[in-house]
Amino acid sequence: MNLSVTNSPFTEGQAAQINELLQTLTPEQQTWLSGYLMANQSSNATSEGASDNIASSSTSSVSQETEAMLHRKEPEVTPEQRSITILYGSETGNAQGLAEIFEERLSNIGNDVTLKSMDDFKPKNLKKVEDLFIVTATHGEGDPPDNAVELHEYIHGRKAPKLDGVRFSVLALGDQTYEFFCQTGKDFDNRLAELGAERIYDRVDCDVDYDEDAEKWMANVINAIDSTPAGTDSEQVVSESIKSAKEKKYSKSNPYEAEVLTNINLNGRGSNKETRHIELLLDNFGEEYEPGDCIVVLPQNDPALVDLLVSTLGWSPDTQVLINEDGDTLNLEDALTSHFEITKLTKPLVENAATFFNNDELSEKVQDKEWIQNYIEGRDLIDLLNDFATTELQPENMYQLLRKLPPREYSISSSYKATPDEVHITVGAVRYNAHGRDRTGVCSVQFAERIQEGDTVPIYLKRNPNFKFPQNEETPVIMIGPGTGVALFRSYMQEREELGFEGHTWLFFGEQHFTTDFLYQTEWQEWLDDGTLSKLDVAFSRDTDQKVYVQHKIAENSEQFNQWIENGAAIYVCGDESKMAKDVHQAIRNVLVKEQNLSEEDAEEYLKQLKRDKRYQRDVY
Repeated sequence: MNLSVTNSPFTEGQAAQINELLQTLTPEQQTWLSGYLMANQSSNATSEGASDNIASSSTSSVSQETEAMLHRKEPEVTPEQRSITILYGSETGNAQGLAEIFEERLSNIGNDVTLKSMDDFKPKNLKKVEDLFIVTATHGEGDPPDNAVELHEYIHGRKAPKLDGVRFSVLALGDQTYEFFCQTGKDFDNRLAELGAERIYDRVDCDVDYDEDAEKWMANVINAIDSTPAGTDSEQVVSESIKSAKEKKYSKSNPYEAEVLTNINLNGRGSNKETRHIELLLDNFGEEYEPGDCIVVLPQNDPALVDLLVSTLGWSPDTQVLINEDGDTLNLEDALTSHFEITKLTKPLVENAATFFNNDELSEKVQDKEWIQNYIEGRDLIDLLNDFATTELQPENMYQLLRKLPPREYSISSSYKATPDEVHITVGAVRYNAHGRDRTGVCSVQFAERIQEGDTVPIYLKRNPNFKFPQNEETPVIMIGPGTGVALFRSYMQEREELGFEGHTWLFFGEQHFTTDFLYQTEWQEWLDDGTLSKLDVAFSRDTDQKVYVQHKIAENSEQFNQWIENGAAIYVCGDESKMAKDVHQAIRNVLVKEQNLSEEDAEEYLKQLKRDKRYQRDVY
């Protein structure tokens, strides 16, 4: 039984300390403590009645017995320590970073911890683990990250072992704007339980702003496995560990204010697109970056959209609104500009709106999950307020309704070796019309329309450990990057140029029109002329009667593409996940079927092995 203020004479703080201590004691230690408390109570009673010179024989007997217990040396009992395995599934490095922090925390308090990427862990060893902690992202529409696919398939297959005796917990990362939010984490959590493992702590599902939830999960897991020394506040320790790790570099809570040196449109006049090339000054930044890494930007919502939303709410811009459960406030205009996401709806947002709006029609519609998923597509908070009028929503409810404004990640398009005091990013402006209103991307159009040269932008560096290029000149590299996906390949080519590497590189690039949309055309041509780039194949879909994309260029070069693979080439794909990446994957598989006479199944297994060997890497979004 746990002590509390309702079932004991102790204060809340005292009860918590006693409960924490009792959980760490062996039966022998509990007996000793019991005797000690009895002796102490008897001693006090004897002292209070000393003037009577009376001590009962029973009290004397207890005191003598207890005194003997106090002086008796109990044998040391060392609790059995279970080994801990942490496995992470990570596409862009977020899950890996959290897993590494968790491993460090557990190791620092004396645990035996093994940390592995899921694709570095042999699935058959699953039955040998004792305490298993899964930290995994979800990719795309509910799919596991590339490095989690094999283990995910294994535990859902017929060969999955019984896991009786295994204890586990899952930390899931996701994005609530997707229908299958945190699906991979849910899959692992449900399947491990089905296989007989004991859930030591409930799964935690994290949205894009995951720090706080991840901290709580780590703290509670540490409490559950009794690894924290008595008297230690594990949640505080874990929180301080994460804070310490982040203070070593710039982060979301401690961004670097980078001056904008250059902000130009790469597309020619008449293009349907606007792609910004942005150069940022890194004066005394203190961190190096590598090709494949990202710059994360903390954006602001469009002031015009904020004004329209304030008007729709019918509140004053100076109205104070709660922004978290700790009671912090901002005025409405500032909160909607820099703190809350207002341009996207999520399933939880619409469900919460039914609670706070007190609108009968909305309350009825949210019972239909399919309706919610269809409704949120392309709509924002203004649409929701216009479609389902409310007078019940209050400023203090805003933080319960809206999630925090997510930062935006952009692949770096420059080489640190070439420009150590700068970093370049390539940003495609997002503009579209949906449901009768013009819409814009939060950060992309901020760069396109409101950020000028000389302004500063809050940023921090995010490494991508799952997208790394060969460090030698001899390994052939195939790069497939249509649109802004070509950005990180520019970074890599600048790096090779600085290192003096020549040849063994092949780029597939695609866009709409050659004359207006060939991003960084002059640079690619120069690299091709001087031998830094071996081969260049381009596809401009709107320049021909029949649309041609990069996957068609792969098919046209099937024999040579296969030859490069057989010569040890590493394949890199960057860009749109929903269609391009899937079409490119199928095109490569078709090459293997055609040139190596493989079945579809064998070709797929071949590509899985390339992924395991880090010879097929993707950065898709």
